[in-house]
Amino acid sequence: MALHGLMILTAALAGEVPAPAGAAELVSAAAEGVGGGARDESYAPATARIVGGIIEYTRWPAQAGPLTLCAAGPTRRGGRLDAVRLADGRAVHRREVGPVPSAIGGCQVLYIGDVQPLVLRQLVAAARGNGVLTIAEADPACRSQAMFCMVYEPRAVSFRMNLDAIARSGLRVDPRVLRLAEGGR
Repeated sequence: MALHGLMILTAALAGEVPAPAGAAELVSAAAEGVGGGARDESYAPATARIVGGIIEYTRWPAQAGPLTLCAAGPTRRGGRLDAVRLADGRAVHRREVGPVPSAIGGCQVLYIGDVQPLVLRQLVAAARGNGVLTIAEADPACRSQAMFCMVYEPRAVSFRMNLDAIARSGLRVDPRVLRLAEGGR
């Protein structure tokens, strides 16, 4: 994967770059004192805000009404994803699915938990080109080609975005997220 295709949100989270209007849920997640650990739910509120922010900035070709967020595999930090609410009034319904490609039918968002790398790549490949926003919880380097990858560090939560995967997805991600990830340029 080309380096330019993978960006990380850093400067805005550190407070070095003013966030665009409406990005508070993305930026405020890093300001919380969150802890670390293998099964640490203290990251769950920040994860839910970031995932909600990513969804807010994404447009589906023919989306009207509620979105289905499917959680595949065990999620270590996604315990509050069922609390995601969108500003435009659309509901986000969480559905647990097995970590198999055939289980992701009907999902508009696929949040992939802690699964083996091969399974992660298979899930992302199954979603590619089907109008499914992919977010990986346990792939901070985005090797799976997911569109967004969560990054957990002591006392901070951020995300990486894979511009190549976004471009191939058929979804439109608002440029404000791109500006955040590119450090405000």
